[in-house]
Amino acid sequence: MAEAADFQGTSPSPARRWLRRTTALIAGAPLLAGLVQLPTAGTAQADGQSSAKADSDSGSVAVAVDSLTPSAPTEGDTVTVSGTVTNNGKRTVTDAHVGLRLGAEVNTRSAVDRIAKNSDDLNDAIAPEIDDKYTEKFSKLTPGVAEHFNISVPVDDLDLGDDGVYEFAVSLSGETSAQPWERILGIQRTFLPWQPEAAAPRTKTTALWPLVSTTHMAAETGPNEEQTPVFLNEDLAKEISPGGRLDQMVTLGKDLDVTWVVDPDLLASVDAMTGSYRVRDGDTTTAGTHQAVAKQWLAELQDAVADKEVVALPFADPDLASLAHNGTDVTGSLSQLKDATDVITNTVEPILHVKPSTDFAWPVNGAVDRSIVKVATSAGADKVIARSDSLQETDDLQYTPSAARPIGGGTTAVVADARLSTAFEGDLTRASASTLAVQRFLAQSLALGQQTGTQRSIVIAPQRTPSGSQARAMAEALRALQGGTWSESQKLAAAAAAKPDPDATTKVPSTSSYPASLRKKELPRSAFVQIAQTQDKLAKFQVVLSNPSRVVTPFGRALNREMSVSWRGRTAEAESFRAGVQSYLDGLTGRVGLIDKSETKLSGRSATIPVTVQNNLVQDVGPLVLRLTSTNPTRLEIDGAAYQEQPVSVSGGHSQSVKFTTSANANGRATVIAQLYTMDGRKYGDAVTFDVKVTEITATVMLVIGGGVLLLVLAGFRMYTQRKRAAAREADGASGEAQEDENSDAISGDGPENPKDPEGRLKKESEAPHRAGGPEQPSDPAADTAAENGDPSGTGERVDR
Repeated sequence: MAEAADFQGTSPSPARRWLRRTTALIAGAPLLAGLVQLPTAGTAQADGQSSAKADSDSGSVAVAVDSLTPSAPTEGDTVTVSGTVTNNGKRTVTDAHVGLRLGAEVNTRSAVDRIAKNSDDLNDAIAPEIDDKYTEKFSKLTPGVAEHFNISVPVDDLDLGDDGVYEFAVSLSGETSAQPWERILGIQRTFLPWQPEAAAPRTKTTALWPLVSTTHMAAETGPNEEQTPVFLNEDLAKEISPGGRLDQMVTLGKDLDVTWVVDPDLLASVDAMTGSYRVRDGDTTTAGTHQAVAKQWLAELQDAVADKEVVALPFADPDLASLAHNGTDVTGSLSQLKDATDVITNTVEPILHVKPSTDFAWPVNGAVDRSIVKVATSAGADKVIARSDSLQETDDLQYTPSAARPIGGGTTAVVADARLSTAFEGDLTRASASTLAVQRFLAQSLALGQQTGTQRSIVIAPQRTPSGSQARAMAEALRALQGGTWSESQKLAAAAAAKPDPDATTKVPSTSSYPASLRKKELPRSAFVQIAQTQDKLAKFQVVLSNPSRVVTPFGRALNREMSVSWRGRTAEAESFRAGVQSYLDGLTGRVGLIDKSETKLSGRSATIPVTVQNNLVQDVGPLVLRLTSTNPTRLEIDGAAYQEQPVSVSGGHSQSVKFTTSANANGRATVIAQLYTMDGRKYGDAVTFDVKVTEITATVMLVIGGGVLLLVLAGFRMYTQRKRAAAREADGASGEAQEDENSDAISGDGPENPKDPEGRLKKESEAPHRAGGPEQPSDPAADTAAENGDPSGTGERVDR
């Protein structure tokens, strides 16, 4: 490939530096002659080096270069190197010193790779020390103890020649008790880019600055009007808090000339966190408390991207390679990518107040094949960000071409440089690792620029989610590059529109060439099948809702998240998230359904059967169609047929009963099935099956029942008449006795209150107590209490007053 076979181009050097270099070579000629005349000394030195290589103490001291400033020096600068030396051996090192060594110019990019790979190898060629005065001495190095060093040297004393990349090493030399003579016990090689004056032409460099994270929000929302969002955990709050990964990305990126590449899902999640939100805590949720942090992070991001180029990925950064390889034959998978692209406009611009570009697709690691390109462009993108280790050049091309490549169908591949894009992967938490990464990055960039005298456009596409230490190293390298003399910044859109190199490859690799290490981390086909199943359930559910956006929006975004690149290497977490989304949707759809019924008894030839539809959602549902079907219409008919359908709508939090008219044709048990349907004829929810027991009432039975009722009526009438006659007889008897007493008083001359016979009155009054207190005689009249009795009369009785 072209990056491995580098063109050793040259650029003109200033006359004064050429003169100084020539003078140094002439002055060193006698020394070289002396060395030729002293083979013994040379042999001894060689033997010493061989001995050092063979010695068990060789390499026992670790040299760490924690800082090298400036990273790319110019005329008049002073290079300062600091770090530590640690004796990892078993013997104390004495008479030790740290020295600086400047190697030969490194002319190719592949040579930079080789030196970086063997940066601490004592078996490789080692350049001589610069000067004894630029050393730091230690009387001894105790095993296991790290000693700090700090050495500064003027650039002029380095005697740098032509513009280019130089090997620059820091070594530790000393003695041990086993071999009491000085030898190199540890070394660390790095690079010193040297371009004191502006290059002509400069390389145009585009650096992508990704703001991408993992999935943080659940499909679940609160039942209130605001639909309070629910977060899976507090990880996002940690990332955007001061010192967090995403906080560092914003802080570092705002001072760089970069192209921001953002995932709309990240922006939407942080924006949701600015208001009321909940966080899952086992089976419950707790109130979120990081609103202020979210608002601060968004404000800083808005300030950082103002007037900058912003490229928006599809929502949740879908895994294009997984979709291309495992999902295209699953119905609806490509429509998910289209939906994820369509929501960009309504997400990014309202939050960032910047109109993003949606023309770019970015497969994971820039790895492409024909199927990936086809899927990537299916949703509207016409530019695919690839990488040079995927879209490889042939061995015939001796330089790194510009990024833009037309690959057919109106699609442009923007090929990022693999060496520069992967320079900051791995563990960079140690200062020494970060410093080596920065110097190697700058060395590769300068070596690339010196390959030809033609200006080229180069793109740097780092890993999607750099750690804090990786981001700091990236920022340091980009600051040095953008403040240097051989590169100038360029927007991604300009790099894509640049004139393609006619010799650069435009052949997209076949699907079989996709890296196996990436393929094994892809989402499986079963994931896309599950996504399609959830989408189908959502489609059935939304048509019955009065306000479908309350469900469609959160679940639509959840389905986008199920296809995210962030699930690579996290199989268990991905499966759990998909299952959670599907389970929650099942729970919601289950809140609208039929209430179970027990066996119903039907007496007679016709009756009404009620079926109840329950809605436990907060919003209204309907119209739905409720169908009641008889499995045995010869025995039981529904409205004169095998089934009947009725429309039904139910308010939120209520139930609605629907009545069906049935008619029985024969006795026995008939099974009935109630099923809800959507208006387009698709089943909704589970059916309810119950039995109807039919008991027919015959004419004979009706006559018997009628006869019994008649007998009861006649018996009641007879009792009434008998009581009435008895009451009449009692009334007649009381009236006759009263008449007899009156006649008796008339014969005896005793009349009430006879003024002519007051004694008779007195006689009657004197007899009254005796009669009242004596035994009742048959001839005594019945007491008349009707006028004083206030109780109601008996039922059926008629009382004359």
